[in-house]
Amino acid sequence: MSESPSVKHAVKNQFDAPEKELPLPEGPDVITRNAIALNSLNPDPRSKLIFDNLIRHLHEFVRETQLTTDEWMTAIQFLTATGQTCTPIRQEFILLSDVLGVSALVDALNNPTVGNSTQSTVLGPFFTEDAADLTSGDSIASEGKGSYLYVTGRVVDTAGRPIPNATIETWETDDHGFYDTQYADRDHPDCRGRLKSDVNGAYAFRAVVPVAYPIPGDGPVGQLLEKMHRHNMRPAHLHMMVEAEGFQKLITSFYPEGDKWIASDAVFGVKKSLVVKLRTVDDENEARSKGFAKGSTFKLLEQDIVLASPEETQRARESLSKA
Repeated sequence: MSESPSVKHAVKNQFDAPEKELPLPEGPDVITRNAIALNSLNPDPRSKLIFDNLIRHLHEFVRETQLTTDEWMTAIQFLTATGQTCTPIRQEFILLSDVLGVSALVDALNNPTVGNSTQSTVLGPFFTEDAADLTSGDSIASEGKGSYLYVTGRVVDTAGRPIPNATIETWETDDHGFYDTQYADRDHPDCRGRLKSDVNGAYAFRAVVPVAYPIPGDGPVGQLLEKMHRHNMRPAHLHMMVEAEGFQKLITSFYPEGDKWIASDAVFGVKKSLVVKLRTVDDENEARSKGFAKGSTFKLLEQDIVLASPEETQRARESLSKA
């Protein structure tokens, strides 16, 4: 009897049954032991460690909570919906990782503070690869996107020596609290840009004063926060990602002081050293010299960025793991 052409075959993979026969899973403990035993076939030590711990902790979570079949199915449906919400410019899984504090935890463990180096924080789900290349003093934002902000400083190493030719990616919301990717009619990048530090490590660009905003609430993650009775607000911030040859890549953000959401950031991204002061400049000549088209007032952020070397970062990680 021939099979229907609409049936898609499942094909056996390359692996055979394990040589050692496992006990049939008559009870909960046997299920966990068998899952870990099968993972012992994994030839990669790091992968084996990760999945051993994942299986053990996930199974223990099920036991501790006495998870019901309906609750587990709800979780599966939630994760399915999270994946279905993702698009090339929207990453709902990163958002889920963020609101559970996992992104911040992974970042803290992998990027410990090295001396006076600029602290890192979460990437967030709104970074894109298509930012325009700018020269020093250019604007990352088109006119009318918000109150003027001028950002300037130097990229240096932990000894204060300048780092020339560092690549600086920066992105932020407009004054409505939306990233460009959240607009359905987006046809080019806005409120984001890419520039280089000069021979003295100096950089400068025009932007807009960031505002607090809600993370997307129209998807599964927004529903989860509602269920947990948690707000979905992020304090105002300006994202920056800095890379230079011979230095540890830095992903960070700067948070203007005084924002009511700083202490309860929905994605746990704020660190004390990243809270910054914006200075008000009210001088029309100065505004024009900086390239601002209208008015006399702008905010100024003077912020040096200190990069650590990979060796310094590795030593800090090792110290952290021994603590």
